[in-house]
Amino acid sequence: MTRIVFMGTPDFSVPVLRMLHEEGYDLLAAVTQPDRPVGRKRVLTPPPVKEEALRLGLPVIQPGKLKGSAELDEILSLEPDLIITAAFGQILPKELLDAPPLGCLNVHASLLPEYRGGAPIHQAVIDGREETGVTIMYMAEKLDAGDIISQVRVPIGENDNTGELFDRLSEAGTHLLKETLPSVISGTNERTPQDHEKATFAGNIKREQERIDWTMPGSGVHNQIRGLSPWPVAYTELDGKTVKIWRSEKAPGKTGASPGEIISTDDGAITVQAGDGTAVRILELQPSGKKRMEVQGYLNGAGSHIKAGDRFE
Repeated sequence: MTRIVFMGTPDFSVPVLRMLHEEGYDLLAAVTQPDRPVGRKRVLTPPPVKEEALRLGLPVIQPGKLKGSAELDEILSLEPDLIITAAFGQILPKELLDAPPLGCLNVHASLLPEYRGGAPIHQAVIDGREETGVTIMYMAEKLDAGDIISQVRVPIGENDNTGELFDRLSEAGTHLLKETLPSVISGTNERTPQDHEKATFAGNIKREQERIDWTMPGSGVHNQIRGLSPWPVAYTELDGKTVKIWRSEKAPGKTGASPGEIISTDDGAITVQAGDGTAVRILELQPSGKKRMEVQGYLNGAGSHIKAGDRFE
């Protein structure tokens, strides 16, 4: 029986781990990131993969940093035939990549060589792509640059956000890995080198990418909002206070207002001018210090003073 070490951290990884367990593979351990403080009260919280691994009765290893660690030695001592990663969140050192006889596989949420890096789902939505997918690949020392084994395409709807796409890609990746593993184990799988000249990158989202630039075209503003929802969430400012924008849609037609100017506050939305004459309808937001809410509820309460001509900055 093939001996496997699984490495993953967020919710995206959980269905993959569950599938490996259900398919009867010999899971030696689940390797995941350390518990982190979460929320305003900074409650120490285990990653989703740890919770699922414990539910399945699997040993859990949580290295702060793999290279040169005791946890790395522990993983190597397990002598796995195969290592499978899915959104683990750390670079694997060469000695680990070289250890398993069947190699190290990664379930990556893009159609490589596009969107190498830590935020491929966010970036595909922000860029307004109509399609992305999942790649099963052999891992290499260079980030997401290993040979491709299999891929599946997944469409992106005009109003899909990152959270919704995240779930669909996780499901698609789990199914693709299930189909791909038998050929990897038998040594009959295909192996296609990537065209590195076509590589694009999607690094982790930075704070400056979260602020809405109202001078962008309306489609770009809408894509930024949905690409950052439900995390880390795009934001803007109104009367000097931060407002997070959770959900939007593109508004039809063009106007003569200036970027960031509120055009109307009716039909359950705040319609805001963007930079190319088009506008965006804000449908769900979160004022500073308050909970996420539908715009109509906000306009009926704390936002009752908002009117056409006011401006988001």
